[in-house]
Amino acid sequence: MNQILIGKGEHPVHLLGKYGNRHGLIAGATGTGKTVSLLVLAEGFSRLGVPVFMVDVKGDVAGLSMPGSPNGKIEQRLAQLGLEGYAFEASPVLFWDVYGRSGHPVRTTVSEIGPTLLGRMLELNGTQSGVLEIVFRLSDDQGLLLLDLDDLKALLGLIAEQRKEISTQYGLVSSQSLGAIQRAILSFEREGGAAFLGEPALELGDLMRTDLSGRGIISILAAEQLILKPRLYSSLLLWLLSELFENLPEVGDLDKPKLVLFFDEAHLLFDDAPPMLRQRVEQVVRIIRSKGVGIYFCSQFPDDLPGEILGQLGNRIQHGLRAFTPRDQKSVRTAAETFVPNPNIDVTKAISQLAVGEALVSTLQEKGIPMPVEQTLICPPRCRIGAVSAEERALVRARSPLGSKYDQPVNRESAHEILNRRAMERTAAETRMDRDETGKETAQENMVSELLWGSRRRQGMVETMAKQAARTIGSQIGRQILRGVLGGIFGGSRR
Repeated sequence: MNQILIGKGEHPVHLLGKYGNRHGLIAGATGTGKTVSLLVLAEGFSRLGVPVFMVDVKGDVAGLSMPGSPNGKIEQRLAQLGLEGYAFEASPVLFWDVYGRSGHPVRTTVSEIGPTLLGRMLELNGTQSGVLEIVFRLSDDQGLLLLDLDDLKALLGLIAEQRKEISTQYGLVSSQSLGAIQRAILSFEREGGAAFLGEPALELGDLMRTDLSGRGIISILAAEQLILKPRLYSSLLLWLLSELFENLPEVGDLDKPKLVLFFDEAHLLFDDAPPMLRQRVEQVVRIIRSKGVGIYFCSQFPDDLPGEILGQLGNRIQHGLRAFTPRDQKSVRTAAETFVPNPNIDVTKAISQLAVGEALVSTLQEKGIPMPVEQTLICPPRCRIGAVSAEERALVRARSPLGSKYDQPVNRESAHEILNRRAMERTAAETRMDRDETGKETAQENMVSELLWGSRRRQGMVETMAKQAARTIGSQIGRQILRGVLGGIFGGSRR
């Protein structure tokens, strides 16, 4: 049947596949069994042939890749639920990791993530985000691809060089804002965020795969380190939602979703988010179900999510909450008010008394009507409950068909390379001009030298020739005079 068995209360409790895209919430205090509910739903969707994307915050969701094994507690739970012949098995899994250590790298380009989310990742203020908008506009106008942080830094350098001209054309760009953005980029790189920006960029189709048997592949994003960078974590998830919203076609209501997303620590999506971004998320959550995508948020308290989004979640699994503080007591009341009442259950009281592995569950039934809340024993998952070893993770990753596609980064020509080439061409042109100028100066110096020193050499030659001529002429005249004198003497004696 096209449904997932969640557990059993007075009756078996199922989630119907055709309402899997109506979103859901898994809430409860730490240690009350939220992860087990996540595993049950994820492998349930996979068995229906629905691809799943999950965030693994603590490392224990990776157990989906390994078959479970019976133990006393699980056997007792199976007996309580009346489940016989319960087969333990692994689910088809792909591991992903922004840093590329625990799975295939998850990347997108600077252009695809856009100035709004990038500004959030870099923790920029309003003025600095405005400068970032100018960077993207300049990139479009000049045909400079923005793929990675090197491209972004190169464009910031170009703006710094031509700040006055660009300020006139696009709006004021202050050197202080440029410096703040450059420092934010350095900090972002130091935290390892540069690995997220580049190519090859993640293709959504690779998150929507099934294996040869028709089971949906579960993509698990390793987030033990990523969760320590809340801005990067939330920006990645918001980018993924936006990409799905913009690229998937409208399909209406299907027998089962095309893709289901599970977001752990969901409150991080909304903490410190600017109003415009928050409205965008609310819009995406409200409309994306018509594209065949279901979103399941996981958090400690229901009121971690904005009321507008909480009202869109049709499938609810509420684990225990301990009402020790005024905040806890308010959260218990909020959780109780979100369920369809069951006359046999005091919901407010039950939430505080639920044992580990128990939950209050309400799912959409026929005609999309939510069922009255049911106190439910959650089924054990068929997979391992717990983490996997490094060797087991490496084995799963080695079997992946996507390693050759994503594991090696690609650095094609973009803004950084183009601007560097232009700079080198300018330098070469300036060198040629300098060489030509030097040649001209040398020729001019030779001409001047020729004019100055060449005339003196010619004058010297003329003077030498003149002296020689004078000496020659003088000697000829002297000989003529001598011959005349002698001739007169001797001639006179002969007479």
